[in-house]
Amino acid sequence: MDWSELRARFLVDEDEAILALHKPAGISVTGERHDADLVELAAAAGETLYPVHRIDKVTSGLVLLAKELGAHGQLTRQFNKQTAEKAYLAIVASSELPDTGVIDLPLSVGRKNRVRIAAPRESIRREADRWFVADADLLDTKNYPSRTEFATVLRRDDFAVLALRPITGRRHQIRVQLAWIGHPIVGDPLFDKSGAHERTYLHSWRLGLTADWRTPPELALEATPDPEFWRPIQAEPDEAGELLTRARELRRALG
Repeated sequence: MDWSELRARFLVDEDEAILALHKPAGISVTGERHDADLVELAAAAGETLYPVHRIDKVTSGLVLLAKELGAHGQLTRQFNKQTAEKAYLAIVASSELPDTGVIDLPLSVGRKNRVRIAAPRESIRREADRWFVADADLLDTKNYPSRTEFATVLRRDDFAVLALRPITGRRHQIRVQLAWIGHPIVGDPLFDKSGAHERTYLHSWRLGLTADWRTPPELALEATPDPEFWRPIQAEPDEAGELLTRARELRRALG
């Protein structure tokens, strides 16, 4: 797929300063070695774009790109200050998670540059609906405080649909935290070795940011998952719509 086709097919929003796309799973945003990415494809077609944030290659959904450096600076500062409103959807291999929860587990980088929790797995504690590690259990390495809030939208068989709010925005944060508490994302190549799924069921769903060049001065973006996102729970289109409505209500309840 060339850039013009991809741009037109997956456009979510555009103005003079930004371009928002619904990225399909399997395409990188930028910076992946030995792999074409969105920024590179745009540049080859003569369009310069600056990524405001990144989502993993295996993750589908909203990607926000700036066309000019002024907008890029304003938007990236909101991500850095953790004032950007972010929401993800995930399907995990468990139906035992609580209605709402907080994963408050710091991240670190281990062997081969792999992201991990900055403590031994056996040190992870759960009190009520919060997962954490005590400071005394942290590894003797640099760690990065990382917090994700979630609400359970649906439980079905051995799966659960989650609406997630990553307060911080660390690399692989949602994927690693869910896996280390025993509820990996279905199809995640880092943690699901079954080979039974065609994709990773993690979706960048909604973004809310201040944008002072717009009237009103805000970006309120949403990328509706493709029907195939719901395959593990075999949701029909009508049910998928109902799940999104419920996810919006639960997401607002998270704050």
